[in-house]
Amino acid sequence: MVVRAVVLGVGVLLAGTLPWGMLLAPANLRFGTAIPWAIVPMCVYLWAYWTYIRGDWGHRDTAATRREYLRAHPLPGKVWMMSLAAGLAGFGALVAFLTSMARVVELPASAPILTPEGMPRATMFALLVMSSLVAGVTEEAAFRGYMQGPIERRYGLAPAILVNGTAFGLLHFPNHPDAVLTMLPYYIAVAAVYGGLTWAANSILPALVLHAGGDVWSLGRLWLTGRPEWQLSPDAPARIWESGVDGAFLLSVGACLVLAALTGWMYVRVHRLRVANHEHEHEHEHEPGIENAEA
Repeated sequence: MVVRAVVLGVGVLLAGTLPWGMLLAPANLRFGTAIPWAIVPMCVYLWAYWTYIRGDWGHRDTAATRREYLRAHPLPGKVWMMSLAAGLAGFGALVAFLTSMARVVELPASAPILTPEGMPRATMFALLVMSSLVAGVTEEAAFRGYMQGPIERRYGLAPAILVNGTAFGLLHFPNHPDAVLTMLPYYIAVAAVYGGLTWAANSILPALVLHAGGDVWSLGRLWLTGRPEWQLSPDAPARIWESGVDGAFLLSVGACLVLAALTGWMYVRVHRLRVANHEHEHEHEHEPGIENAEA
Protein backbone atom coordinates (compact mmCIF):
# COMPACT_ATOMS: atom_id res chain seq x y z
CA MET A 1 0.00 0.00 0.00
CA VAL A 2 2.68 2.53 1.02
CA VAL A 3 4.99 1.76 -1.90
CA ARG A 4 2.08 1.89 -4.33
CA ALA A 5 0.93 5.26 -2.97
CA VAL A 6 4.45 6.70 -3.21
CA VAL A 7 4.96 5.46 -6.77
CA LEU A 8 1.53 6.74 -7.81
CA GLY A 9 2.16 10.13 -6.20
CA VAL A 10 5.55 10.51 -7.89
CA GLY A 11 3.98 9.59 -11.22
CA VAL A 12 1.29 12.25 -10.78
CA LEU A 13 3.99 14.78 -9.84
CA LEU A 14 6.18 14.06 -12.87
CA ALA A 15 3.23 14.07 -15.25
CA GLY A 16 2.36 17.58 -14.11
CA THR A 17 5.78 19.19 -13.73
CA LEU A 18 7.95 17.79 -16.54
CA PRO A 19 6.30 19.67 -19.43
CA TRP A 20 6.95 22.98 -17.67
CA GLY A 21 10.28 22.29 -16.00
CA MET A 22 11.93 20.36 -18.82
CA LEU A 23 10.36 21.89 -21.94
CA LEU A 24 8.29 25.04 -21.82
CA ALA A 25 10.06 27.16 -19.19
CA PRO A 26 13.60 26.44 -20.51
CA ALA A 27 12.42 27.20 -24.05
CA ASN A 28 10.92 30.54 -22.97
CA LEU A 29 14.20 31.44 -21.25
CA ARG A 30 16.03 30.94 -24.57
CA PHE A 31 13.57 31.91 -27.30
CA GLY A 32 11.09 34.76 -27.51
CA THR A 33 12.26 36.11 -24.16
CA ALA A 34 10.37 39.39 -24.52
CA ILE A 35 7.04 37.79 -23.60
CA PRO A 36 6.04 34.89 -21.29
CA TRP A 37 4.58 32.85 -24.16
CA ALA A 38 5.12 29.49 -22.38
CA ILE A 39 2.33 30.32 -19.93
CA VAL A 40 -0.39 29.79 -22.55
CA PRO A 41 0.40 26.18 -23.53
CA MET A 42 1.15 25.31 -19.90
CA CYS A 43 -2.25 26.61 -18.77
CA VAL A 44 -3.91 24.41 -21.40
CA TYR A 45 -1.85 21.41 -20.32
CA LEU A 46 -2.45 22.07 -16.61
CA TRP A 47 -6.20 22.25 -17.22
CA ALA A 48 -6.15 18.93 -19.10
CA TYR A 49 -3.93 17.36 -16.42
CA TRP A 50 -6.23 18.51 -13.60
CA THR A 51 -9.33 17.39 -15.47
CA TYR A 52 -7.88 13.91 -15.92
CA ILE A 53 -6.57 13.34 -12.38
CA ARG A 54 -9.90 14.66 -11.03
CA GLY A 55 -11.69 11.90 -12.93
CA ASP A 56 -13.57 14.09 -15.42
CA TRP A 57 -11.65 12.63 -18.36
CA GLY A 58 -10.36 9.17 -19.08
CA HIS A 59 -11.68 5.68 -18.48
CA ARG A 60 -14.93 5.64 -16.53
CA ASP A 61 -13.90 2.60 -14.50
CA THR A 62 -11.12 4.58 -12.78
CA ALA A 63 -12.82 7.99 -12.65
CA ALA A 64 -14.24 7.57 -9.15
CA THR A 65 -10.90 6.33 -7.81
CA ARG A 66 -9.01 9.26 -9.35
CA ARG A 67 -11.54 11.69 -7.89
CA GLU A 68 -11.17 10.11 -4.45
CA TYR A 69 -7.38 10.12 -4.61
CA LEU A 70 -7.14 13.76 -5.71
CA ARG A 71 -9.33 14.88 -2.81
CA ALA A 72 -10.14 18.24 -4.41
CA HIS A 73 -13.48 18.57 -2.66
CA PRO A 74 -15.24 21.96 -2.84
CA LEU A 75 -15.64 23.76 0.48
CA PRO A 76 -18.17 26.24 1.87
CA GLY A 77 -17.01 29.78 2.54
CA LYS A 78 -16.64 29.43 6.32
CA VAL A 79 -14.45 26.36 5.98
CA TRP A 80 -12.34 28.14 3.35
CA MET A 81 -11.75 31.14 5.61
CA MET A 82 -10.88 29.05 8.64
CA SER A 83 -8.62 26.79 6.56
CA LEU A 84 -6.62 29.69 5.14
CA ALA A 85 -6.24 31.25 8.59
CA ALA A 86 -5.06 27.92 10.02
CA GLY A 87 -2.59 27.47 7.18
CA LEU A 88 -1.14 30.94 7.78
CA ALA A 89 -0.65 30.01 11.44
CA GLY A 90 1.20 26.94 10.16
CA PHE A 91 3.44 29.20 8.06
CA GLY A 92 4.25 31.15 11.22
CA ALA A 93 5.24 27.92 12.96
CA LEU A 94 7.48 27.08 10.00
CA VAL A 95 9.27 30.43 10.24
CA ALA A 96 9.90 29.88 13.95
CA PHE A 97 11.07 26.33 13.21
CA LEU A 98 13.52 27.59 10.58
CA THR A 99 14.81 30.25 12.98
CA SER A 100 15.53 27.53 15.55
CA MET A 101 16.90 25.12 12.96
CA ALA A 102 19.39 27.71 11.67
CA ARG A 103 20.91 27.87 15.17
CA VAL A 104 21.48 24.09 15.23
CA VAL A 105 22.67 23.22 11.69
CA GLU A 106 24.10 25.11 8.75
CA LEU A 107 21.34 25.65 6.23
CA PRO A 108 22.46 25.35 2.60
CA ALA A 109 22.49 28.00 -0.07
CA SER A 110 20.44 27.61 -3.23
CA ALA A 111 21.27 28.25 -6.88
CA PRO A 112 20.26 31.79 -7.82
CA ILE A 113 17.54 32.56 -10.34
CA LEU A 114 19.12 34.51 -13.18
CA THR A 115 17.18 36.64 -15.66
CA PRO A 116 18.30 35.98 -19.26
CA GLU A 117 19.83 38.92 -21.06
CA GLY A 118 17.14 41.02 -22.71
CA MET A 119 14.22 39.49 -20.80
CA PRO A 120 11.99 42.14 -19.15
CA ARG A 121 11.60 41.76 -15.41
CA ALA A 122 7.83 41.60 -15.82
CA THR A 123 8.23 38.57 -18.09
CA MET A 124 10.54 36.87 -15.61
CA PHE A 125 8.11 37.51 -12.77
CA ALA A 126 5.22 36.10 -14.82
CA LEU A 127 7.22 32.91 -15.42
CA LEU A 128 7.95 32.65 -11.69
CA VAL A 129 4.26 33.00 -10.90
CA MET A 130 3.47 30.25 -13.40
CA SER A 131 6.16 28.04 -11.83
CA SER A 132 4.52 28.61 -8.46
CA LEU A 133 1.10 27.67 -9.80
CA VAL A 134 2.49 24.50 -11.39
CA ALA A 135 4.20 23.57 -8.12
CA GLY A 136 1.11 24.25 -6.03
CA VAL A 137 -1.22 22.23 -8.25
CA THR A 138 1.05 19.28 -9.01
CA GLU A 139 2.73 18.88 -5.62
CA GLU A 140 -0.48 19.07 -3.63
CA ALA A 141 -2.23 16.72 -6.04
CA ALA A 142 0.68 14.29 -5.86
CA PHE A 143 1.82 14.45 -2.23
CA ARG A 144 -1.27 15.41 -0.26
CA GLY A 145 -3.78 13.87 -2.65
CA TYR A 146 -2.66 10.70 -4.39
CA MET A 147 0.12 9.84 -1.91
CA GLN A 148 -1.21 10.93 1.49
CA GLY A 149 -4.86 9.92 1.04
CA PRO A 150 -4.49 6.14 0.71
CA ILE A 151 -1.86 5.94 3.48
CA GLU A 152 -3.93 8.15 5.78
CA ARG A 153 -7.03 6.01 5.32
CA ARG A 154 -5.08 2.80 5.99
CA TYR A 155 -2.57 3.80 8.68
CA GLY A 156 -3.58 7.23 10.01
CA LEU A 157 -2.50 10.83 9.55
CA ALA A 158 0.93 10.78 11.24
CA PRO A 159 2.42 7.93 9.12
CA ALA A 160 0.93 9.51 5.99
CA ILE A 161 2.60 12.85 6.74
CA LEU A 162 5.91 11.17 7.55
CA VAL A 163 5.90 9.24 4.27
CA ASN A 164 4.82 12.08 2.00
CA GLY A 165 7.07 14.55 3.83
CA THR A 166 10.08 12.29 3.36
CA ALA A 167 9.29 11.84 -0.33
CA PHE A 168 8.65 15.59 -0.61
CA GLY A 169 12.08 16.32 0.83
CA LEU A 170 14.00 13.72 -1.16
CA LEU A 171 12.49 14.93 -4.43
CA HIS A 172 13.67 18.47 -3.65
CA PHE A 173 17.31 17.36 -3.74
CA PRO A 174 18.12 19.53 -6.84
CA ASN A 175 17.61 22.59 -4.61
CA HIS A 176 20.41 21.50 -2.24
CA PRO A 177 22.06 18.25 -3.44
CA ASP A 178 24.68 18.27 -0.67
CA ALA A 179 22.24 18.81 2.20
CA VAL A 180 19.27 16.55 1.47
CA LEU A 181 19.25 14.90 4.91
CA THR A 182 19.92 18.19 6.70
CA MET A 183 16.83 19.73 5.10
CA LEU A 184 14.59 16.68 5.55
CA PRO A 185 13.11 17.86 8.90
CA TYR A 186 12.09 21.11 7.23
CA TYR A 187 10.24 19.36 4.41
CA ILE A 188 8.53 17.01 6.84
CA ALA A 189 7.41 20.08 8.80
CA VAL A 190 6.10 21.64 5.56
CA ALA A 191 4.26 18.39 4.83
CA ALA A 192 2.74 18.52 8.31
CA VAL A 193 1.36 22.00 7.61
CA TYR A 194 -0.09 21.11 4.21
CA GLY A 195 -1.00 17.52 5.07
CA GLY A 196 -2.66 18.44 8.36
CA LEU A 197 -4.67 21.13 6.63
CA THR A 198 -5.74 18.66 3.93
CA TRP A 199 -6.91 16.23 6.62
CA ALA A 200 -8.80 18.96 8.46
CA ALA A 201 -10.61 20.29 5.38
CA ASN A 202 -10.78 16.90 3.62
CA SER A 203 -9.63 18.78 0.54
CA ILE A 204 -6.29 19.73 -1.00
CA LEU A 205 -7.67 23.06 -2.23
CA PRO A 206 -6.70 25.29 0.74
CA ALA A 207 -3.19 23.79 0.83
CA LEU A 208 -2.95 24.24 -2.94
CA VAL A 209 -3.76 27.95 -2.69
CA LEU A 210 -1.33 28.49 0.18
CA HIS A 211 1.38 26.44 -1.54
CA ALA A 212 1.14 28.41 -4.77
CA GLY A 213 1.07 31.73 -2.92
CA GLY A 214 3.99 30.70 -0.72
CA ASP A 215 6.02 29.73 -3.78
CA VAL A 216 5.39 33.12 -5.39
CA TRP A 217 6.93 34.67 -2.30
CA SER A 218 9.85 32.22 -2.01
CA LEU A 219 10.76 32.18 -5.71
CA GLY A 220 10.42 35.95 -5.92
CA ARG A 221 12.63 36.35 -2.87
CA LEU A 222 15.23 33.95 -4.29
CA TRP A 223 15.19 35.86 -7.57
CA LEU A 224 15.59 39.28 -5.91
CA THR A 225 17.93 38.44 -3.03
CA GLY A 226 19.59 35.14 -3.95
CA ARG A 227 18.38 33.59 -0.69
CA PRO A 228 15.95 30.63 -0.46
CA GLU A 229 13.03 30.67 1.96
CA TRP A 230 14.99 28.85 4.65
CA GLN A 231 17.64 31.59 4.82
CA LEU A 232 15.78 34.27 6.71
CA SER A 233 18.67 36.73 7.04
CA PRO A 234 21.71 37.65 4.89
CA ASP A 235 24.14 36.49 7.58
CA ALA A 236 24.08 33.00 9.03
CA PRO A 237 23.36 33.08 12.78
CA ALA A 238 25.81 31.59 15.24
CA ARG A 239 25.14 27.95 16.03
CA ILE A 240 24.37 27.12 19.64
CA TRP A 241 27.42 24.81 19.65
CA GLU A 242 29.50 27.98 19.32
CA SER A 243 27.51 30.61 21.21
CA GLY A 244 25.65 28.45 23.70
CA VAL A 245 21.93 28.28 24.32
CA ASP A 246 20.83 31.89 24.65
CA GLY A 247 17.57 33.74 25.09
CA ALA A 248 17.04 34.26 21.36
CA PHE A 249 17.23 30.51 20.71
CA LEU A 250 14.87 29.69 23.57
CA LEU A 251 12.47 32.35 22.31
CA SER A 252 12.42 30.88 18.80
CA VAL A 253 11.88 27.36 20.15
CA GLY A 254 9.09 28.60 22.40
CA ALA A 255 7.47 30.50 19.53
CA CYS A 256 7.66 27.38 17.37
CA LEU A 257 5.95 25.24 20.01
CA VAL A 258 3.23 27.82 20.69
CA LEU A 259 2.49 28.39 17.00
CA ALA A 260 2.53 24.65 16.29
CA ALA A 261 0.02 24.11 19.10
CA LEU A 262 -2.12 26.97 17.79
CA THR A 263 -2.01 25.49 14.29
CA GLY A 264 -3.05 22.07 15.57
CA TRP A 265 -5.92 23.59 17.53
CA MET A 266 -7.08 25.53 14.47
CA TYR A 267 -6.88 22.39 12.31
CA VAL A 268 -9.18 20.61 14.78
CA ARG A 269 -11.56 23.57 14.54
CA VAL A 270 -11.51 23.35 10.74
CA HIS A 271 -12.20 19.62 10.95
CA ARG A 272 -15.15 20.10 13.30
CA LEU A 273 -16.56 22.95 11.24
CA ARG A 274 -16.30 20.90 8.08
CA VAL A 275 -17.98 17.87 9.68
CA ALA A 276 -20.75 20.01 11.17
CA ASN A 277 -21.37 21.69 7.82
CA HIS A 278 -21.50 18.31 6.08
CA GLU A 279 -24.01 16.95 8.62
CA HIS A 280 -26.12 20.10 8.26
CA GLU A 281 -26.24 19.74 4.48
CA HIS A 282 -27.02 16.03 4.84
CA GLU A 283 -29.97 16.81 7.13
CA HIS A 284 -31.39 19.32 4.66
CA GLU A 285 -31.08 16.82 1.81
CA HIS A 286 -33.31 14.39 3.74
CA GLU A 287 -35.86 16.89 5.09
CA PRO A 288 -39.40 16.13 3.85
CA GLY A 289 -40.97 18.63 1.51
CA ILE A 290 -43.85 20.83 2.52
CA GLU A 291 -46.31 18.55 0.82
CA ASN A 292 -44.98 15.48 2.61
CA ALA A 293 -44.92 17.29 5.94
CA GLU A 294 -48.57 18.35 5.57
CA ALA A 295 -49.58 14.81 4.60
